Amino acid sequence: MLITLVVIASLCACMGIVILLGKGDMLISGYNMASEEEKARYDVRRLRLVCGILLLALVPLMLLFLLKPGKVLAITLSVLMIALCTAARS
Repeated sequence: MLITLVVIASLCACMGIVILLGKGDMLISGYNMASEEEKARYDVRRLRLVCGILLLALVPLMLLFLLKPGKVLAITLSVLMIALCTAARS
């Protein structure tokens, strides 16, 4: 479980960095399959920012899960809800 969790956390970190650098639009679910008309309706920079930050925010939470599995689920859900509410507001 340790190796699996570290590998998944590393992949999330790499994907988050790639998305924040603007080279990973194909990694954003739904956006990569949208037509050009649909893509024009989205603020791509903001979409990249939200997706990249969410992926990077999950990395320490995944690694923290190794230490205290019970408490991390509540923390993870709280962080995700705050991030999604903040992104939806703006």
